[in-house]
This record gives sequence, structure tokens and C-alpha cells, in this order.
Amino acid sequence: MDLAPPVPDPTARSIAQDRARIRYALLGAFALTAGLWLAWLAAWLLGWNLDELGITPRQPTGLIGILTAPLAHASFAHLVSNTLPIALLTTLTLYNYPRGARLALPLIWLLSGLGVWLFARDSVHVGASGIANGLMLFLFIAGLLRRDRLAVVTALVVFFLYGSMLASVLPTEQHISFEYHLAGAISGVISAILFFRRDPLPPRKRYSWEDEPEEPVESEELELPRPADVPVLWQRNAPPQGAQIIVFRQRPLPPRAPD
Repeated sequence: MDLAPPVPDPTARSIAQDRARIRYALLGAFALTAGLWLAWLAAWLLGWNLDELGITPRQPTGLIGILTAPLAHASFAHLVSNTLPIALLTTLTLYNYPRGARLALPLIWLLSGLGVWLFARDSVHVGASGIANGLMLFLFIAGLLRRDRLAVVTALVVFFLYGSMLASVLPTEQHISFEYHLAGAISGVISAILFFRRDPLPPRKRYSWEDEPEEPVESEELELPRPADVPVLWQRNAPPQGAQIIVFRQRPLPPRAPD
């Protein structure tokens, strides 16, 4: 993979762009999370039956649930448990991949709902857990594919925080739609493979040592000497004049006793 061209330290313009990117991510995550809470409050105040917004597999009337099921929740505890993952994962997705998220988030939303409608059990499936699973897998797989610093750090953070979501794709409890979790996870993997290249790689920071001139290296220093130039141990030069050589005489061995 080609590295991004190095650039100097951040300028005022780049800092302003990064702040705008943060605001965009926070506002987008707030809008999605607020939509979940407004749908719950409206249903609670007006007495709506949220099951009518869910997905009923293989029923024509359940097709509308592909669009509305993530906004409906079975209970207040269900809504609260989905609020923080949706808010955090949406923020990270919009910040790291602002271009890819415009296509990845709708694809995860629609594809996970379609998978539930086609293959899930005969029941009413509601909740945004499938979207959360999809966003977590999207961030993790995209980080592995891109391998730039920001993407890898984000992938490790989301896997550390929400890697346990992978266990929810298995049928562990009767009243939990593992089909929605599984369809969301598959949708997230597909979205990551399709859209991880839509956002350019972040600029690589240039360090001061990269601007220092390289010192020329003579090729002779890297070459091994020829065999004829290597001195042989037993061919020693004559000692310099006036040098004294101390000779160590070998001590005779004691006589060996007969066996």
C-alpha cells in the first residue's frame, strides 16, 4: 500500500477542517440517536403499538419495517441499552469515513432489515441492535483493510468496547433477535469491503529528521575484503626493534602411574 505524501505540521486551515469534521460527526450521531428517542416518546405519549413498525418476516405488510424497525424498541430498557453504542459508533463512523458513511449507513440499515425479512423467525423484530452490530463490524473491517493509523486505532477501540457483540449473532435467548444482529454484522462487513476506499488516506506527518541531508556512504565500506587481504594468524610480522617477547615455556607433565 502506498503511503500518503508527507505534509508539514497542521495549519490553521487543517485544524478548522478537523473541527468541522467533528461537528459533522457529532450532529449526525445526535440526529440518529434523537430519532430513536423521539419515536419512543411519540409511541408512549400517543399510545402507538410499536409492533406495527417492526419487521414481520415474509409478510408483505412487514416490508415497511425494513425502514422503521430500527426506530422501534420492545421496552425502555431496550432503548437505553442501544443508545450509547449507536451514538458512539455513529460518531466514529461519520468522523473517520465521512464519504463512506453516506453509503455504508443506509446500506447497513436496509440490508440488515431485508435479511431479517427474508430469513428470520416468524415474529416481530424491532430495535437498532442490528445497526450497532453493522457499524462495529464496518469500523473494524475497514480499519484492517486501510491500515492507516487513525483507522487501525479506531478498529482496536471499537473491538475492545463492543467486540462482545459478536456473541449476539448466535441464538442465545428466545426473545432476542439474533437474526437482526447477524444480518447487521454481515451488512457491516459488506459495506466495509465496498466503501473503505471512498475516503482518502490521512496525510502522513513529516518529521524533522526526514529533512536532514543524507550523508553519502562509500561503497567500499560495505564490501567485504578480498581473501588475499585477510592476514593469516601464523604469518605474523617481525616484532619492532627493541621489543621484548616473553616466552612461556610449557611445564612438563608429571609421570603417569602404571595401570
